[in-house]
Amino acid sequence: MSLVETLLSDASFDEGWSLIERFAILVRESGSTDERAAAHFIVSRLDALDIPYTLYEPDLYLSVPRSASVQVAGETLLAKPPSFSASTRAKGLSAPPVHVPAIPFQDASDLFKSSHGDLLADVAGKIVVTEGFPMPVSVALFEAAGAVGQIYINPGSRIHWGICTTIWGSPGESQLEKRPSTPVAAISRWDGDKVIQAIVDGVDRITLHTELTEGWFPCQLPVARIDGQEEEFVLAHGHYDSWDVGIGDNAVGDATLLELARIFHNRRDELRRSLRVAWWPAHSTGRYGGSTWYADAFGPELTRRCVATVNIDSPGCRGATEYDAVPWMAEAGEVCRSSIEAVAGVEPGHQRPLRAGDYSFNQIGLTSFFMLLSNIPEEERERLGFYPVGGCGGNIAWHTESDRIEVASRDNLERDLRVYITAISRFLLDDILPLDFRETVTELDEALKGYEATIDKVLGKQFNLLPVRKAFDGMVERLNVFYGMIEERSIEPALANELLLRVGRILVHIGYAEGAPFDHDPATPRVPIPKLARVPDLDAMREGDPDLFPFVVTELRRQVNKVLHGLAEASWLLDRLAGTSEVG
Repeated sequence: MSLVETLLSDASFDEGWSLIERFAILVRESGSTDERAAAHFIVSRLDALDIPYTLYEPDLYLSVPRSASVQVAGETLLAKPPSFSASTRAKGLSAPPVHVPAIPFQDASDLFKSSHGDLLADVAGKIVVTEGFPMPVSVALFEAAGAVGQIYINPGSRIHWGICTTIWGSPGESQLEKRPSTPVAAISRWDGDKVIQAIVDGVDRITLHTELTEGWFPCQLPVARIDGQEEEFVLAHGHYDSWDVGIGDNAVGDATLLELARIFHNRRDELRRSLRVAWWPAHSTGRYGGSTWYADAFGPELTRRCVATVNIDSPGCRGATEYDAVPWMAEAGEVCRSSIEAVAGVEPGHQRPLRAGDYSFNQIGLTSFFMLLSNIPEEERERLGFYPVGGCGGNIAWHTESDRIEVASRDNLERDLRVYITAISRFLLDDILPLDFRETVTELDEALKGYEATIDKVLGKQFNLLPVRKAFDGMVERLNVFYGMIEERSIEPALANELLLRVGRILVHIGYAEGAPFDHDPATPRVPIPKLARVPDLDAMREGDPDLFPFVVTELRRQVNKVLHGLAEASWLLDRLAGTSEVG
């Protein structure tokens, strides 16, 4: 029996299910007593299993919702304020309402985009009433347009908790001004219909009440260590804080992490590389504050030694038998596809990772894969009348009081656990890391072609991407030669792995990050090669806003230089270390 088969044979959920049962009576709000009780349970099980760990205790910046309501036409409606919306004074905020209809979202990825198009000019000084969830992009756009408050009508009878800041993790001083400054609340579809009708009937004012507690909170962050023969490690991680008891989001992931720690610890002496297993606080009320703190505290070590991160959020939920939108970075695609196919017998659908979840390591260039994994089949969601949500396997209990133990499925958890074991084993056991950056540059090439196609002959005289194309193609040639050496076994595995990690740090950063390494981009959508995101706007801007045009071009040239620097560095590494310098 191979080591992978041995690991898979140990894939039960006895240990994990005990965690789910314990978490089912804990409201794990970050900074709370219940969250500390959850951390204590995790470390007590690690102690019982004799698994080494460190319990970090960072102070993290949180916004904890307390209460909200909407008063309209003599009626008081129940509401929930998203984290980081502003609190109102005792009398609340009264202002004229305006209904701004939203475009219905089609899938979970739409939740993170704006669904309003061009904002109406008359939202200034008014309370905007709109459909959907109070997500950062929409909230920021309405604030910028002068709205003094916002009310979001959730799609169903449930009111969902959420978070509306664009700031990723605890803010630095330069980010403080980007915090939302106006009150925001969510209400149910039924109550939303009442508000819209009141607006149609000519109501002249509505009143919004919100109360939140914002500040620095002490939190606990457990990290287990399973030491293999080498110091390089995989980081498996997920958040253990929750909205209410949050079984599907994310007690199921926390239980899976505990099982992974147990299973790999039992075979630690046979592992080539090491494994770290982390449980994050401050995901829900701190915009991924725990994983961001870890990236800040251990950034240089992660850069040197982390071979991949595995994000585990909402696996194994009831009815979740389909893998239709699984996130992974392109270079990990073969591992992800083959692991799901081997365990579940289905070909998964792929989704490029969103700027969401705990993808807090893009800036330092870490290859990451998974987040949400199995889903309720689309046709079943439609039959049940479910609308898109961001977790719980597609169950609309997500971010509500209904996310209870009934959302979890032990059979589905054991199946998803086997997917994780299979994928992680490849990174822990293969002599050469299973990272195919040829897939990454194929993705980047498609994006670059899209940018190039937006530059006409006239614009090309003022700004073009010819230097980027030349540098990119040269780097790709060198990369192909390097992979030829791997396939021919004409390069030592240790050197090949060093190059894979160092080149990967560059390509992941180019593909996913706009800001500098060790910074954190906002929690807003990122296109591939985000430093070039404004290139498609140039032609229209040249005609429509000629005064702004040269300033944007100046900024873009600087962004191009950053991309060129990364491509040159990757080529240099391939030339000097892999000996691909014969490429022209």
